[in-house]
Amino acid sequence: MTAPSSTPAAGAPSPDATGPLVVARGLVKRFGDFTAVDGIDVEVARGEAFGFLGPNGAGKSSTMRMIGAVSPVTAGHLRVLGLDPATQGPQLRARLGVVPQEDTLDQELTVAENLAIYGRYFDLPRPVVRERIAELLDFVQLLERRDSKVDPLSGGMKRRLVIARALINDPELLLLDEPTTGLDPQARHVLWDRLYRLKQRGVTLLLTTHYMDEAEQLCDRLVVMDKGRIVAEGSPRELIAAHATREVVELRFPPDAQEAAVPTLAQLADRLEELPDRVLVYTDDGDAAAHEVHARGLTPTSVVTRRSTLEDVFLRLTGRQLVD
Repeated sequence: MTAPSSTPAAGAPSPDATGPLVVARGLVKRFGDFTAVDGIDVEVARGEAFGFLGPNGAGKSSTMRMIGAVSPVTAGHLRVLGLDPATQGPQLRARLGVVPQEDTLDQELTVAENLAIYGRYFDLPRPVVRERIAELLDFVQLLERRDSKVDPLSGGMKRRLVIARALINDPELLLLDEPTTGLDPQARHVLWDRLYRLKQRGVTLLLTTHYMDEAEQLCDRLVVMDKGRIVAEGSPRELIAAHATREVVELRFPPDAQEAAVPTLAQLADRLEELPDRVLVYTDDGDAAAHEVHARGLTPTSVVTRRSTLEDVFLRLTGRQLVD
């Protein structure tokens, strides 16, 4: 499989070769009285893997649907591949690859037939479609299943097939909405490997996820969204440095002992978080903090020192309250 060409079809508008592929300024999406996206600014560079991270209802999918020219913009400025989604939707969609949350595959057709039918939507010549089917199925490790029906495939296989389908038109920008939701860890890692290889080949990725490890693995840059707004932006490493300490010490105490330990722990930490089952001590030196816990006469039942992660950043910025 070849990487998407940097030169668009003859006569098609194109952004500058070094300019951003997506530019949003003051982007708003409303559904009646509900504001799903509340005035966000976003730029996505060519060849970048850019992520929207946030809890359910944060506005991630609504933003992706506007970028994909399937949901109209309520207010603000949006250009994708140099095109206006409001007036040039068909031209834009022809140059995008889309991996939706749901697989939307035809269960009664074979793996290859699903790709062939999708290729016809883009008016690709049959010889080109046949060539791309072979290349793409090899890329997503489904070549041996090309004549299998879709229905009995595993969830991971189906997601890889959806990615292959999204690449049939050799897109300039690949949109992935929660690409690994519902997959087991092994299937997720296989999918991450395929997406990482696409990034290495120069494909621009734009994805939404609520998996912190996925964002750390795949994204060069990301924004954290909450209640329709962007609350932080940067690379995973930059966000951790800005919004968390270097390490976290997780302490568990016997029943009824945690509350009495908190005042002492607060003296040891840059930041302290008390949860129902444990206390999190945020510090730049976890080993020293753990040693001091024992030196001050506290006896936790377990002590775990770990590095800070994007999940710590996410929970600090968006809270721990469950969002349905």
